[in-house]
Amino acid sequence: MSHTPIGINERPELKRWIPLSFQHVFAMFGATVLVPLLTGLNPSTALFTAGIGTLIYIVITKGKVPAFLGSSFAFIGPIIAISAGFGVEYAMGAAFITGLFYCLVALIITKTGISWLDKVLPPVVIGSVIMVIGLNLAPVAMNQSMYDAAGNYSLSHVLIAAVTLGIAVVSSLILRGFFTVIPILISIIGGYLFTLLMGSMFESFQLIEFSSVQSANWFGLTVFQAPKFAVVPVVTFLIVSLATMAEHLGDIMVAGKVVGKDFYKDPGLHRTLAGDGVATAFASLFGGPPNTTYGENIGVMAISKVYSVWVIGGAAVIAAVLSFIPKVGAIIQTIPGPVMGGVSMMLFGIIASAGIRTVVESGVDYACKRNLTISSVILVVGIGGGQLLFPITEGLVFDLSGVALATLIGIFLNLLLPKSMNESTD
Repeated sequence: MSHTPIGINERPELKRWIPLSFQHVFAMFGATVLVPLLTGLNPSTALFTAGIGTLIYIVITKGKVPAFLGSSFAFIGPIIAISAGFGVEYAMGAAFITGLFYCLVALIITKTGISWLDKVLPPVVIGSVIMVIGLNLAPVAMNQSMYDAAGNYSLSHVLIAAVTLGIAVVSSLILRGFFTVIPILISIIGGYLFTLLMGSMFESFQLIEFSSVQSANWFGLTVFQAPKFAVVPVVTFLIVSLATMAEHLGDIMVAGKVVGKDFYKDPGLHRTLAGDGVATAFASLFGGPPNTTYGENIGVMAISKVYSVWVIGGAAVIAAVLSFIPKVGAIIQTIPGPVMGGVSMMLFGIIASAGIRTVVESGVDYACKRNLTISSVILVVGIGGGQLLFPITEGLVFDLSGVALATLIGIFLNLLLPKSMNESTD
């Protein structure tokens, strides 16, 4: 790993370029494949759409922003719910519209600037919604950690999840350098090997089956999948996208600080957001999850001081190439549920903690009744399973719940509650 700064437009010599790109692949790999595994999508497709989506992003941002795009965690809940209620093709249709919505907002930003975004999504709303995104997914992690495929409580599942979580915690606290940004990947590998070892000794731990790997081809292509559209999935995704746009603002700001550039000005927030939107729309056409800029890869840049777009582009190509090897996808799909549950316990908690960090670093004052009220309602509605149902036509019911409902209520409260509600609660 190089500690010599490499600028955004510098292209390293090949013998350094390839390993530097692989660093970014390792950083994004665990989180990017985790999303499809949790939502029932294909991990090989996620690698393909992440790789091509990143290349699209680089082109739209004129090669000025070294950012890798991977699977977005904010849409895990909506994808699961919509796939169950409507079908996965409707989730992809909603994702496609969301990508276009990003582009529309990008167009508005070119005309009006970003001050209106600060009014609609202040830190108190953004931070609270991010907390909801993480904590709303907590039951997914716990179910995978405790129950087998038949829904029965399993001590072997609990042990595997505990070991995987332990590896993730130790990796994030003890390891140094580049390894600090890949605790997810390390814990998945560690949990996988532990399951294999225990499975060789005890029948209850035999959760890994390699028959699908043996039957998988060495070469295959990701195929186009026509999305379908319905009002409820589209509205749900659009509301959640308000939170992911806020996440995008933060990632681009942090990336700019790491690199020493103001990406809000050059190439402009309208280009970074449009790049994210087009990549997300593209992903939906192949059955991939929505994309988002990855903090893990920003961490790699901060540690390595390698800011080259060429290196990011190389990582994107590697990810896309891996997607053409079905055996890689088959191996990923053999990862046991409790391993994913164990790593998810920490990962979803980190997402929630990022929300706490947002409100703390933004100086949100919870002695202010207004801020306290907004956060309180968002958290209870989002985590408590708040749901808004009303019929549209016979047999069609509009269902707004979870992160989407909490985000919408938070925005309304922020716009409606008077600024004068700033007295201390003491």
